[in-house]
Amino acid sequence: MANRCVIVGAAKIKRYAAVKAYFRDDDFFIYCDAGLKHEERFDRPADLIIGDFDSAKNPDRSTETIVLPHEKDDTDTFFAAKEGIKRGFDEFLLVGVTGGRLDHTLGNAAILTMLSNNDKHGVIVDDYSEIEMISDKPAYVSDKYPYFSLLNITGVCRGVRVKNALYPLDNAELKTDFPLGVSNEVIKGKTAEIKIGEGKALLVRVREE
Repeated sequence: MANRCVIVGAAKIKRYAAVKAYFRDDDFFIYCDAGLKHEERFDRPADLIIGDFDSAKNPDRSTETIVLPHEKDDTDTFFAAKEGIKRGFDEFLLVGVTGGRLDHTLGNAAILTMLSNNDKHGVIVDDYSEIEMISDKPAYVSDKYPYFSLLNITGVCRGVRVKNALYPLDNAELKTDFPLGVSNEVIKGKTAEIKIGEGKALLVRVREE
């Protein structure tokens, strides 16, 4: 069985090479609806296609396909993540899921929370950054990233400690109504270390502006 599930959404991708650099040879690829437009540029055939096909035509090919109803609670991408969990994956990479419509971007960020709540690990990669949900395990950011941000999107994020960064934190609380953790910088020659005492935070590593 492949070690990781890659979910491809329909958002615009400009820097295909930068995104493809994250792929592994044994990844399992799920393309969601109009996300199939990225298949040729990625040169990674779909292992599974999922969608209600409201934004693209059902390709109607031999690849396993799950056709969803138009009226449903799950977005195509959220359903794909749940399907990946059902199939036994613990690690997820999501691409083509940010940018464009803000509501879709925020909804897809919620997938990282859902995965974390199910003891799974997910990373969103786009043209400029990589995004993951962190909690009780320490996280690190090397100085190859010009910026990184910590955001509270779950409601509770206390006891935050950040070392080896331009703006260190010691036992801080990140709140949803004040972006204290936005746009920090790693001290050159160091690796930033992030620890959270209670709750979760969205860690955004910015590769380039």
